[in-house]
Amino acid sequence: MTDADPPVLVLAPTGRDAHVAATLLGEERIATQICGDLTDVVACLDTAACAILTEEALFSSNRQALADWIAAQPPWSDFPFILLTRRGAEPKVHLTDLLGNVSVLERPFHPATLVMAVRSAHRARRRQLEARAYLEERERSAERQTLLIRELHHRVKNTLATVQALLGASSRSATSVEAFYTSFSARVISLAKTHNLLTEDYWQQAPLRDMLMNELGPYNDSEGSRIVLDGPRVDLVGDLAVPTGMAIHELTTNAAKHGALSVPEGRIRISWTVEKTADHQVLCLDWIERGGPPTEPPTRKGFGSTLLQRVLKVQCQAELAFDYQPAGLHFAMRAPLPEMRIVPAY
Repeated sequence: MTDADPPVLVLAPTGRDAHVAATLLGEERIATQICGDLTDVVACLDTAACAILTEEALFSSNRQALADWIAAQPPWSDFPFILLTRRGAEPKVHLTDLLGNVSVLERPFHPATLVMAVRSAHRARRRQLEARAYLEERERSAERQTLLIRELHHRVKNTLATVQALLGASSRSATSVEAFYTSFSARVISLAKTHNLLTEDYWQQAPLRDMLMNELGPYNDSEGSRIVLDGPRVDLVGDLAVPTGMAIHELTTNAAKHGALSVPEGRIRISWTVEKTADHQVLCLDWIERGGPPTEPPTRKGFGSTLLQRVLKVQCQAELAFDYQPAGLHFAMRAPLPEMRIVPAY
């Protein structure tokens, strides 16, 4: 035992019992704490290894607070007491019944007997604390599992609704079965990539930079200058990551068909910052295309812009802005970042 171990409480207000016990245990490097009265003992029981009490100390004290503490112990706890009695006298049953987990030592006691009793109590209390830690970990694991299942149900429900929307929109905009298959498959693959990032992380978060590279990486050149990403590490929770991933896919697809990625000299720069407000954080993202064909506002809303407006604006409370400059599209988004994690920490 070391000084870091919880102390042994000693209550022996008369005679030399407290001094003798503390000295003997100190020689064995067992920490002790001499208490002035039973109130002091009760106040320290939560952080002690065991308690040595004399019969006369209990007789002369109001034992109600001690009885209440013993009765209120959690299921894993059975605090060990050592009761010092007078030689030849039978221990009082009402005292041993009160203490419950009690070892009785007659005085004068042999030093080795006291040390042995205290070491045994120490081991018993240590096992109880280990049982508490095990039960708490099981409770945390059960809580994590419950929350993960709840999050899974939530994610599946949202994903099915998203796939249904993708199916309907892709079928309405397609001019042939082949065109429908191509656009719908690409959108589902993009959705799957975002989900892969989420499931790889215990916290169910996806790094924004990885989401961007999943879509834009194939269009980058060997020098990495065609696609420029500039921003701090930002992890998006599922409810924001999924619609943001879909938006990135739609912007990338549009750039590949009509924008900067449709010509070799085209460039895209995506920059983002996180602004702190009084009550939450806001993700500020800018998508700027340059070097592509001249752009102008579309004559009709396509599925991509409808998706960004409806999903990001309604579901994520995001503010969106499209600026179709002749030099290239400038898309800006401001979206609140949820700060609460769904899954608890280990």
